[in-house]
Amino acid sequence: VLLPLPAGSHTMSAAEDAEWFQWVSKQFGSIAGEDKEINLEEFKTALQVKESFFAERFFALFDSDGSGTISLEELLKALSLLVHGNETDKLRFLFQVYDVDGKAMKKRLICSGSIDPDELRVVLRWCLRESAMALPEERLGDLTLALFEAADKDHSGSITFEELREELEGFPEVLENLTISAASWLKPPPSKKRSCRPRYLSRSYWHNHCSQLLVLGGYASLNLLLFTLAALWHAGLGPWLVVARGCGQCLNFNCAFLAALMLRRCLSWLRATPIAKVLPLEQHVVFHQLVGYVVLALAAVHTGAHVANFSRLAAQDGHATLAQYLLGGTASQTGLLLQGLLVAMLAFSSPCVRRSGHFELFYWTHLSYISIWILLLLHGPHFWKWFAVPGCLFALEKVFGLAGRRARLRIVGVNLLPSKVTHLVIERPRFFHYKPGDYVYLNIPAIAAYEWHPFTISSAPEQQDTLWLHIRSLGQWTNKLYEYFQQREGPSLELKPLRSLRQEVVTALFTLQVSAGLGETHRLCSVKCYLDGPYGTPTRRIFTSEHAVLIGAGIGITPFASILQSIMYRYRRRKQSCPSCHYSWCEDLRDEEMMLRKVDFIWINRDQKNFEWFVSLLTRLEMEQAEQEPGGRFLEMHLYMTSALGKNDVKAIGLQVALDLLAAKEHRDSITGLRTRTQPGRPDWSKVFGKVAQEKRGKVQVFFCGSPALAKVIRGHCEHFGFRFFKEHF
Repeated sequence: VLLPLPAGSHTMSAAEDAEWFQWVSKQFGSIAGEDKEINLEEFKTALQVKESFFAERFFALFDSDGSGTISLEELLKALSLLVHGNETDKLRFLFQVYDVDGKAMKKRLICSGSIDPDELRVVLRWCLRESAMALPEERLGDLTLALFEAADKDHSGSITFEELREELEGFPEVLENLTISAASWLKPPPSKKRSCRPRYLSRSYWHNHCSQLLVLGGYASLNLLLFTLAALWHAGLGPWLVVARGCGQCLNFNCAFLAALMLRRCLSWLRATPIAKVLPLEQHVVFHQLVGYVVLALAAVHTGAHVANFSRLAAQDGHATLAQYLLGGTASQTGLLLQGLLVAMLAFSSPCVRRSGHFELFYWTHLSYISIWILLLLHGPHFWKWFAVPGCLFALEKVFGLAGRRARLRIVGVNLLPSKVTHLVIERPRFFHYKPGDYVYLNIPAIAAYEWHPFTISSAPEQQDTLWLHIRSLGQWTNKLYEYFQQREGPSLELKPLRSLRQEVVTALFTLQVSAGLGETHRLCSVKCYLDGPYGTPTRRIFTSEHAVLIGAGIGITPFASILQSIMYRYRRRKQSCPSCHYSWCEDLRDEEMMLRKVDFIWINRDQKNFEWFVSLLTRLEMEQAEQEPGGRFLEMHLYMTSALGKNDVKAIGLQVALDLLAAKEHRDSITGLRTRTQPGRPDWSKVFGKVAQEKRGKVQVFFCGSPALAKVIRGHCEHFGFRFFKEHF
């Protein structure tokens, strides 16, 4: 329909029709005000159209009497015609919008009856603006020519209504769903119907969360057991002391477990063992946060129970006060200090602090864990028994980490990309071995001497001399990083001659970036930095999958950049064979290193510029696959731009059809230059996963890196289709 129907239906019953028109009337009244009329400015505001071109043309078509305002009767009459009208009615409206040279008589739109190339070019230019896209005038001319040649069937030099209808008949789904998507004020409120069956009782939910639920169940049971045993052991000392001792025993375990959950090197090693199939190692940060809350709660109850017990003792002993009990003895003093440190650590660990440009508050308060462990050893006589093993492992990890940090490295190249993304090229240490998708902690003394921040490595392990980091400017440190390299003559930017091999590597990198139109942002440099890592992530499971679906949102492509490069490297190596006998000397790699039979890569970006982050890499991957297996679909890419309006929107249908026609003609996308066509809007996950399920290329595992809100949506669809879901965590 031309204007949006109630969600979830293409046709309306009489009751739904009456309800919808009642909603429209209500919304009209809230916008029109006392005069019961909507003028052009009110119409633009309500329609939420970015550019006035379409708003003015829509307004002229709704204003049937040419009065300069739209009454409720005019609006309902137009809606009735367009909602219940046939395809001819809808196409007539579209044609009148595109017939730019139509004249206004008494403020009514009178169309000339044909669309010439200049009119089409004007409309397509406004379509680009509505979709937040920018193309050179030459490309706009190519789009205009492609659409005009396809629609001008009789080569008369203009497009008639019948010719436009004939061209759009090749896109039946467009005509069925034609809409003005920005008219949100006419959309009824979403249905509040919910499934009577909770999602967490579904079989697919349990299948996708089995390991997490088992670990949570075991964790809760162990805490309950420890509390019960300690309470029974001190049963004769009074109820408050029983509670305090029970919580104290649980605190012994949880404080030691809290340290174990951050043994990154041990966890990375475990990911390469069969244990990774049983334990949810990718959730270690989430469990660390959960245990932190449990520790604070247990500490509060533990302290409160002791205070209550001290109050009881002070009441029985007339010579001592509560303050004397609270401040007397080492246990009381260390306990109060521990309580204060835990509260401060939790308060500054909240997302509102970490993501508001005050990461250093989180960083420095978290370093108080050393003081907390010392106080725990003084406070709890049995804590050392729980802490001995994780404490020794933690100390060993720190020793290895400090040894690695002593190796002074250099940032040998930097590229400043759109949307404030900093691409760092760092010389790779000689014995630095990592897996695709791993991350490192980066320290740049010139930015902040004591701050270490985690970033995913975006280059493949097969790249020997350098490694890449792509860093989005989202906080105080990352913004400083971008600004530091943005200074062309910064006094601390050391420009030193590089070794010839390193120069060749960096020059080759920047050659790729120049091809994407970003050459003016790159530079060679020599800036001191330190690395700590690498550390593993759940993306290591990708190579043991049969059908992997990789979904990156925005800069969330970073781990997949490394993985895609490594996949194609292994795929190319697996294809190596003797040209005479076709014997493959890499056949053993099939099962041991890579079980992949199909890879679907989905990248979702807000706007056009963000695709330039990795467009050169994706171009190279497309070329490699074309060389290895012409027409093959081992790696299939799907790109989406959410700012672009879809084909079913009046303000974008001409542009999207023109982009399709030009892509088919030139075998490349006008937005990215890839062979893969960039799709407008957000993915329809039901259709995307439905297609994946129909391919039947093996068990499907979905790997996502992006916003938590989108992760929740994708997880729900994965549970519906029975796919395993993994989210990137730091």
